[in-house]
Amino acid sequence: MRYTYNKILKEKATQKQYFESTIYPKVKATDNDIYIISTQSDRLDLLASKYFGNASYWWIISVANNLNDASLSIEPGTQLRIPSNINSVLNEFERINR
Repeated sequence: MRYTYNKILKEKATQKQYFESTIYPKVKATDNDIYIISTQSDRLDLLASKYFGNASYWWIISVANNLNDASLSIEPGTQLRIPSNINSVLNEFERINR
């Protein structure tokens, strides 16, 4: 899903192709969100699989916690917010990337 909306664009002058950027929605905190402290073995994809049932939703945890280092790794001892309602996040993602 994450790359579904990436459009391939072609520069007219050089005929080079490139991908359009993906826009991520803001992930607002709710009273039902889960907070965890990461451990040595935690990674964003593994946490997404555990809490959302889909490892490819790792970016939701990354965006919710302002993790911008392009890595799935997490420093042990980091407090992370796990959004509870990912359906609204996924719907907004789809809306803004159509």
